[in-house]
Amino acid sequence: MASIGFIGLGIMGSPMAVNLVKAGHQVTGYSRRRISAEPLVAAGGTAAATLPEAIAGAEIVITMLPDSPDVDEVFHDVLAAGTPARLFIDFSTIRPETSRAMAADAADTEMSVLDAPVSGGQAAAIEGTLSIMVGGTERDFAAATPVFQAVGKTFALVGPHGAGQVVKAANQLVVGGTYALVAEAIMLMERSGVDASAGLDMLAGGLAASRILELKRATMLAREFPPGFRIDLHHKDMGIAIAAARDANVALPMTGLVAQLIAAARAEGYGSLDHSALLKVMETLNGQT
Repeated sequence: MASIGFIGLGIMGSPMAVNLVKAGHQVTGYSRRRISAEPLVAAGGTAAATLPEAIAGAEIVITMLPDSPDVDEVFHDVLAAGTPARLFIDFSTIRPETSRAMAADAADTEMSVLDAPVSGGQAAAIEGTLSIMVGGTERDFAAATPVFQAVGKTFALVGPHGAGQVVKAANQLVVGGTYALVAEAIMLMERSGVDASAGLDMLAGGLAASRILELKRATMLAREFPPGFRIDLHHKDMGIAIAAARDANVALPMTGLVAQLIAAARAEGYGSLDHSALLKVMETLNGQT
């Protein structure tokens, strides 16, 4: 069991920190919003008033933050603080080049770095069943395994530093594309006078089945979009996917289209809604308000 400093107690980070406490780790969490630490404290963890307080004495530092600049700032604060931490695990979704740069900056220190973005949304974070795609070395992956076991169900080392972020980019383009197609399927069935609920049940039982159909078809039909994963964040992730495609010199035309649909959702003011709110973009395109 480890002493962990956990930075970022949002929709995803808060339940992940709680699950680490439940697994027996000593977790001190820090968030700019003090209220975000309440579930961690209730579970037996500790709330820190400042970042230095959260990382002081931590053997492992974990980040779950919105974007590359946020993670990079915390990472370099940790390096500058000279903490006893031997492992920095970043669960955030950021640019692969940021993950690689952090690993390079830590190369001459005693602290190792893993990029370990997650998939599964808020429900999986609460249940401790996240999918975790890890970039780094085999030695550091082995050292981090108890942490991954506490918060995830599926986890694997997918390559060197930055590889986890590339796989997460691939995940996000598939998720975004699936939401867009489910939204189109709903529009087609409803405008054709078909029972869309029964239709989606059929899709979910056949080759078109997906985790998205399983979890979100009822709320999409009800036009309920509470944020499990916000449009704003998916917009950021699609930018990462497009940049990664450019770096790899590959053409991803469907990814570009999905990115534009998500950008449209954000432009229409749906950034704080769940990414299943792509259905609202389809309604606008079809003259339905």
